[in-house]
Amino acid sequence: MLKINGLSKTYENGVKALNNVTLDIPKGMFGLLGPNGAGKSSLMRTISTLQDADSGSITFDGIDVFADPQSLRQRLGYLPQDFGVYPRVSAYDLLDHMAILKGIDNKAERKEAVDGLLAHTNLYQHKKKAVSGFSGGMRQRFGIAQALLGDPDLLVVDEPTAGLDPEERNRFHNLLVSLGEEKVIILSTHIVDDVSELCPNMAVLAAGEILLEGNPILLTNQLNERIWRKTVSQEEAIEIEQNLSVISKRLFAGQTIIHVMADQAPEGFETAPANLEDVYFSTLHSHRNAA
Repeated sequence: MLKINGLSKTYENGVKALNNVTLDIPKGMFGLLGPNGAGKSSLMRTISTLQDADSGSITFDGIDVFADPQSLRQRLGYLPQDFGVYPRVSAYDLLDHMAILKGIDNKAERKEAVDGLLAHTNLYQHKKKAVSGFSGGMRQRFGIAQALLGDPDLLVVDEPTAGLDPEERNRFHNLLVSLGEEKVIILSTHIVDDVSELCPNMAVLAAGEILLEGNPILLTNQLNERIWRKTVSQEEAIEIEQNLSVISKRLFAGQTIIHVMADQAPEGFETAPANLEDVYFSTLHSHRNAA
């Protein structure tokens, strides 16, 4: 439903944010996974008509986004990575103001929409409180409420769970899932668990390029019996990194656990069930080695 073809963008300072990005994104949740600085926000801003591209095209349900951005905006909901709010303005008044800007002129219709969205995002009991005083999780839920004004067909959320505690993150995930499969929902994040828990389709973006795309389960299955792990000391880890293809190194209970990708088990390693994190790190590892 959303088609991105050959999209490229270079900023005035010479940074190439997007390099020939091509994606077909169907209805439902789609995860765009990549490290900080990968170009995710540049892509989200371009899709949301906040900036132009140097070349390429975007179409959504027959709309040429660059030729007719206003038609897309009428069907778009956008939650940026950071959004500002007016101080001392209540959640209800701010959402009501945004509804007016969105073109909901009828007062009764607007009240119904605002009350419904505050209830849907579990903020109705806080509607008289200033959004500037909300916790991070509450602000993100308010962000989704404003993005859902007008019942958009395309919803873009950029790094929505960064900085949230586990309880708020879980609440936010449940909110996204409740939106159903009739919208195109793009979740841009560097958090692998967000994609593995929510998205039936995904892509990995790094250095402005799409490195991998597909179904997370199928992509993970391709690494079965190719991921090996070992618990090592910091000194051993340094030595192993010099000799083997280490895709990730993490701490667990104060111990270092190394994951290696290989067709055969390296000496002293045991098999590890592959997960989406292995897919992500192995993709980035291969890209860096090829650069």
